[in-house]
Amino acid sequence: MLDLGRTFLQAVERDPGSLAIVDGNKRYTYGEWALHIGAIQQFFNDKGLRNGDRILTILQNRYEAATIHWACQMAGIAIVPLNWRSKSDEIDYCAQNADVKLAFVEEVSLGNYLQSETSKSISVILCMEKGPTDEYTYFDELIQVGVEPTAQGHVEDISVMLFTSGTTGKPKGVPRKQRAERAAGIAHVAQNQYAMAEVTLGVMPLYHTMGVRTLLSLCIVNGTYVAVPRWDVDKAIDAIEREAVTHLYLVPTLYHDMLQSKNFNASRVKTVKKLGFAGAPMHDALLLSLSEAFSPELFVNHYGSSEIYTYTINQNAVAKPGCAGKAGINARIKVVKLDQGSIQTMPTQLASCNEEGQIICDLSGDEAFEGYWKRPDADQKSIRGGWYFTGDTGYFDESGDLFVTGRVDDMIISGGENISPVEIESILSLHPSVSEVAVAGLKDDRLGQKVVAFIRASGIVDSIVLDEYCRGSDLINFKRPREYVFVKEIPKSPVGKVLRRMLIAGEYERA
Repeated sequence: MLDLGRTFLQAVERDPGSLAIVDGNKRYTYGEWALHIGAIQQFFNDKGLRNGDRILTILQNRYEAATIHWACQMAGIAIVPLNWRSKSDEIDYCAQNADVKLAFVEEVSLGNYLQSETSKSISVILCMEKGPTDEYTYFDELIQVGVEPTAQGHVEDISVMLFTSGTTGKPKGVPRKQRAERAAGIAHVAQNQYAMAEVTLGVMPLYHTMGVRTLLSLCIVNGTYVAVPRWDVDKAIDAIEREAVTHLYLVPTLYHDMLQSKNFNASRVKTVKKLGFAGAPMHDALLLSLSEAFSPELFVNHYGSSEIYTYTINQNAVAKPGCAGKAGINARIKVVKLDQGSIQTMPTQLASCNEEGQIICDLSGDEAFEGYWKRPDADQKSIRGGWYFTGDTGYFDESGDLFVTGRVDDMIISGGENISPVEIESILSLHPSVSEVAVAGLKDDRLGQKVVAFIRASGIVDSIVLDEYCRGSDLINFKRPREYVFVKEIPKSPVGKVLRRMLIAGEYERA
């Protein structure tokens, strides 16, 4: 198998003149970009960094971030990308846990970085315009003289260490080897039917597995990566039209924003032929609206994680709304019964057809990680008998297709019944006056938990109307929301995942 450095060189050798990356006024071919990547690789060598070392980036989705990512692959150095919004204590935890040797930051992240203890112990390179002082080293200085890159990495080297969001505790480092990253990139190309010279919007952050996959897969097909440093729906639509973007791979929230923009119309996105989504379920109403607005040739529901990139793929998402499909090219999955005793025990009982259970995935797959970084406690909880326990709930239908119903931790237990929020959300999303909806379980003296629907309305609607709507649907009565809360916004993570814990804690603003 080729390592990732040779994968990039393959693209350069195949067509050095093809456009590789666009970021504002920056436009570079594969041949031009390679010289910048080689310059950063040379800088690593000059700083004494060696194969297996780790460097930190706290950057938005910009040209510099993508360049550093590829330079790390060339050098056999692991990149540790963090959210550019990371606070100083988060930076310190991740930097110390990963034992990083060098950092790259930009203006928007510099303040928090300088408040961290990490800033006192490692060198930093600034990805921004040079200031009046010569105190720092600047990225632009490093690439003034181009250098031919050389592939010094190996397939067993750690390519990237992604830190999970840590919503229930300290974030966990997910080290992914170059061979797993390449396998995931190739599978992504195949499963999304990418052609040579595709053009995509590089908007999913490079500290998230979807962002990394976009970057790698585009290189595999000599495509063009159109960098969008931070999400701005109107700038994204402008970029799609200007650069003739051919496919999109986004979380549902960003698609929702696009359709809601007054600047969106089908003629501006007519070059987009393929849509893909991941990161969260897409409710029926949004799915249908996107299909009508884009008329895509392919609409892929991709279900996976940082730990094992692909679990399942559904290449015709509209035909079977909510369906995550069947196991991907490199995956095997099962659904095991819930509540089978100790978490240290490997469950042996599989859930029946249409029975909700926990989704698990075979760690022998080519895209899988091998365990968390310095977190044996997390390994013990999530890895058993060679299988990764996703923490997601779901079921297989009669056709053997997987439906993901939520998180084990999000399961609502009301009156002794297990209730998944996703089914309720899908039904309510179809009401014409509901813009967004999230369902959570709130404490109730009688039921234990009661089903509460949090609604961001797009028209005039009240609880009585929505309750009647649910009564007239296929929703079983005990799953019907007992309360409706109208909010100004549904709280979400930086990559668009609904933060139910904030709803449960009352951390929202009523409409």
